[in-house]
Amino acid sequence: MRVIGLMSGTSYDAIEAASADLALEGDTLLLRPLGHLSVPYPDDLRDLIGATLPPAATTAQAICALDTGVGQAFADAAGRALRELCDGAADLVVSHGQTMYHWVEDGTVRGTLQLGRPAWIAEATGLPVVSDLRSRDVAAGGQGAPLVGMTDTLLLRALPGTPAALNLGGIANVTVLAPGAEPLAFDTGPANALLDAAVGHFTGGAAGYDEDGRRASAGRTSPQLLRALLDDPYYRRPAPKSTGKEHFHLPYLQRALAAAPTEEPDDVLATLTRLTAVTVADACRAHGVTELVVSGGGTRNPVLMRMIAEELPGVRLRPSDDLGLPSDAKEALAFAVLGFLTVHGLPGTLPSGTGARRATLLGSITPGSAPLRLPAPAARPPRLLRIDRPAH
Repeated sequence: MRVIGLMSGTSYDAIEAASADLALEGDTLLLRPLGHLSVPYPDDLRDLIGATLPPAATTAQAICALDTGVGQAFADAAGRALRELCDGAADLVVSHGQTMYHWVEDGTVRGTLQLGRPAWIAEATGLPVVSDLRSRDVAAGGQGAPLVGMTDTLLLRALPGTPAALNLGGIANVTVLAPGAEPLAFDTGPANALLDAAVGHFTGGAAGYDEDGRRASAGRTSPQLLRALLDDPYYRRPAPKSTGKEHFHLPYLQRALAAAPTEEPDDVLATLTRLTAVTVADACRAHGVTELVVSGGGTRNPVLMRMIAEELPGVRLRPSDDLGLPSDAKEALAFAVLGFLTVHGLPGTLPSGTGARRATLLGSITPGSAPLRLPAPAARPPRLLRIDRPAH
């Protein structure tokens, strides 16, 4: 089955589209990547997303406009992927949409909202669309995140020791697979969320991120600010757990700066980069991680990667590309996997990873231009993921 996966993370800078041929062979899921592309949001739509995200107030009209605008942008990205990556032929689109709110109270997820109406994608491509992948897990008592845990687990099972997969987006999440234990997946805390908010604030919106970590490398970590940030109770909560920009945003950082004044902006950025490294390392040490497979936008920040390595001496770090999953496309491919599992009648969550009462089938299906015909249900879930690397 040829599947297109669509993803936009908490940094909301672009829509990542990836396509793959997927097939079940016994207890192995075979994945052959066909390519990926990144489609930036139109400036006005990105501005509207930024103006609507927490802690901003909003209106029903703005939410409706976003649901349509994001849906149309995802439809454009799907159309490009269909033409440029699939030679015009695919079977399914899987859309994560744009997370606008992840409602967490006292560690319990009450709801989650991803916008981007799938009807626009189905209309533009003629293909069925699996969307709204998080809500079913939440309804079953889970965190609804991180949903990359299933793909990570299938991939990590081939590695020795206690491997873990780390994704560095706006929020950092980790999946740990210890011998003899159930897989564990959770958000460790902010990756780029506070960094990007700080850069935007200090530059008056002229820059959106710390390119190559240059400003952080020019600064020095403030021990006082780092202590204030690490005092957040989130880090002491047991996994499974999840968080988002509802918690880690600019006013949150400003409150920390009021408690631990730090004059130099570059020192603030150095401290925020160290915060990500420390919280990731603490999570890995707590579970005895021996190898860390890293993906996401944060991998392009050499200062962040160096700091994580400093905090985890003796732990091997390598990009997911080494295992055949392109770092920039891993999340989009992970959602392609989840949609593939859904249409084959297979659960896409691991209760130990999300805290749900049981594993559930994920998402809602929007038919394409033809009558909806689902594959025969698969006999059993896969245990391993094998990447069929394209020949060069």
